[in-house]
Amino acid sequence: MSKTLNIALAQRNFVVGHIEGNGSLICQDIERAREAGADLILFSELSITGYPPEDLLLRPDLITRVDAVLDQVAQHSQDLTVVVGHPYLDEHGELFNSASAFKDGQRIVLTHKQKLPNYRVFDEERYFARGDTTAVIPVADHRVALLICEDIWHPEPIASAREQGADLLLSLNASPFDMTKLDERLNVLEACSAELGAPVVYLNQVGGQDELVFDGHSMVVDAHGRICHELPQFEEAFRLVRFVDGVPVAGERVAPSLEDAQIYNALVMSVRDYIGKNGFPGAVLGLSGGIDSALTLAIAADAIGAEKVQAVMMPYRYTSSMSLEDAEAQAKALGVEYDVTPIEPMFDGFMTALTPMFANAAKDTTEENLQARIRGVLLMALSNKTGRILLTTGNKSELAVGYCTLYGDMCGGFAVIKDLPKQLVYRLACYRNRLSSVIPERVITRPPSAELAPDQVDQDSLPPYDVLDDILERYVERDQGVAEIVAAGHQEADVRRVIRLTDINEYKRRQGAVGPRVTPRAFGKDRRYPITSGFGKANW
Repeated sequence: MSKTLNIALAQRNFVVGHIEGNGSLICQDIERAREAGADLILFSELSITGYPPEDLLLRPDLITRVDAVLDQVAQHSQDLTVVVGHPYLDEHGELFNSASAFKDGQRIVLTHKQKLPNYRVFDEERYFARGDTTAVIPVADHRVALLICEDIWHPEPIASAREQGADLLLSLNASPFDMTKLDERLNVLEACSAELGAPVVYLNQVGGQDELVFDGHSMVVDAHGRICHELPQFEEAFRLVRFVDGVPVAGERVAPSLEDAQIYNALVMSVRDYIGKNGFPGAVLGLSGGIDSALTLAIAADAIGAEKVQAVMMPYRYTSSMSLEDAEAQAKALGVEYDVTPIEPMFDGFMTALTPMFANAAKDTTEENLQARIRGVLLMALSNKTGRILLTTGNKSELAVGYCTLYGDMCGGFAVIKDLPKQLVYRLACYRNRLSSVIPERVITRPPSAELAPDQVDQDSLPPYDVLDDILERYVERDQGVAEIVAAGHQEADVRRVIRLTDINEYKRRQGAVGPRVTPRAFGKDRRYPITSGFGKANW
């Protein structure tokens, strides 16, 4: 007679710190799994607290609240096994990133994460002690190993599961998205199933959390590393997976979209969750007629609905008629609230006050930055009055070299495209227009300009963006030095200039808004350089 095993996968968008709310969602899914005939239901890493809880883990009352929710989960575990992630404080005062399995009201196993990631966006060694064993539990005539996220990227926990006779591996994950991650994950799952000689169930959380975006895309692979089930990216899902004689029965597969669509969907989810989870009633942004604000507006409208978005055009004497026309056209195409507020009277008032102190000083970028700062004040006032969050519109290329104004266009609470190099901004604008034409074609084809001075274009101040973006990728994401970047075909003068600008503008970036990470290495939590440093000066 065949052995069957039914596992429910709960790919959920948990809210960090919302312990009781997360617990309620977990208990609801347990009931759903029971009704569906599941033998076991699996939740993601630290599902009770959400991931990453960061310094909330240092609060003494957190564990008390977590333990109360775990008691509720245990009570719901009649007639099926429930595997849930949570922090655990032992009797010696050591905190672990843990998973518990409950059955019929009792905890049948408590296991701790063995491999703690402490690189890039991860700093788990700040909080957690390491586990030292792989747990294997009996479920419906199977021996099921439980591992937590990073554990499956290392051979020792897998070898321990094999030695204990595990014929199935469950992996609880909180693995954030970046544009290279999917292939890496699949390679790991293939290696893991081959080493164990058994299927692997990979359950990942979904949702936006400050700088991080979790894409879900939970999977089941068979003993040969072949995908049998795929859950969707960037949305919650509940799926019942059936095993017969230890082999997963092939089921629904939701293959990931192409790269540009994945990145766009990641940004939309990030904006939706940042605004929704933080309770903002909507968003406001400055719409300039340029490509960066155009893409930001499209993402915002797609994320929270056009009726909750306000776009403001703030022209000055250098604003072209093309910019005015294109901004209005996009606002109408998307159906957002749209206002035009000229800034010349305000600029003149500032200059009247400042002229005596400027004496005979020549005009320079001060006057350009003043325009940006006036716009920032107006937008922050609207944000303040309406409660809507101000979305900033700077891209990664600009933020890298400081081509942005502190307390001007950097004002705001969430930087939607801060991790997009300029060329990727253009790609995503074209992708969005393939869905429906909302960004005027001239916005995409015209030379980019800040329009802060007569006949100004970005390339007056910066290398061409194809050059700039490649240098920045090599320096920021790959940590290459001058010699390596020059050897890749770039002019040494360009390389030294870009590196110098990147280094001296760390102080600006440190004061900017957070935004979603989609590249392999983003500014912020991912790349933490000192502001005061002489390290790079030899390269200038």
